[in-house]
Amino acid sequence: MIKTALITGASGGIGMAFAEVLAGHGHDLCLVGRDINRLKALKISLQEQYQATVHVFAADLTDKDDIDSLYKNIEERDIQVEILINNAGMGAWGFFDQSAWDKQERMIRLNIMALTYLTRLFLPSMISRHEGRILNVASTAAFQPGPLMAVYYATKAYVLSFSQALANELKDKGIRVTCLCPGPTDTDFQDRALIKDILLSRLGLQDPFAVAAYGYKAMMAGRPIAVHGNLNKLMAISTRFLPAPMTVSAVRRMMQE
Repeated sequence: MIKTALITGASGGIGMAFAEVLAGHGHDLCLVGRDINRLKALKISLQEQYQATVHVFAADLTDKDDIDSLYKNIEERDIQVEILINNAGMGAWGFFDQSAWDKQERMIRLNIMALTYLTRLFLPSMISRHEGRILNVASTAAFQPGPLMAVYYATKAYVLSFSQALANELKDKGIRVTCLCPGPTDTDFQDRALIKDILLSRLGLQDPFAVAAYGYKAMMAGRPIAVHGNLNKLMAISTRFLPAPMTVSAVRRMMQE
């Protein structure tokens, strides 16, 4: 069985849920996040409940030097990462022209650069073993532009496109790539992105453990795209057939407070 999984953004939300799901299926874990205290508490809980081997690493994934240090640390400990779950991400609500650039830049660095760079670092060893799984967490936001969260939606479109291309490149090398696309989920992302009061969030939030369990099953089955929830599937499919201006206008209405 593919054993050790590295999960970014593991100190809360879907990342924490992924940690519990994978530990429950017998995987050892490398948990990455900025809040080392929450990671240590999670480590103790998972070790007691599942007898999993758990390593924790504090890192700011918007900083390339931190990513390099993380990779070096894992290499020095001789940890073989066989599953990479690029879950860490952030969002921000508001008109682009009124947004703080440093926050938008951090979003691009975390949602795009960190995910891409971590994949590039851990992929060669997977290829050499002819075995591995990569799961990139995008969003239903990936399927259309998103006024009032323009950069966030665009970063998730990148994740979806990148994942699909990579899945094709690696299909004959023993590596399976899955892009998980959840809808609004009950995590602190809603508060940090200032979107808990928008219409889209008020329509209903998904349970992070249900999302993680669904994502794990899709990843192990080697499915390239996994959209959680029937309504979300319907919305994702509908973007293929509706005129683009209509889709963008609909998203704008849902993004309003």
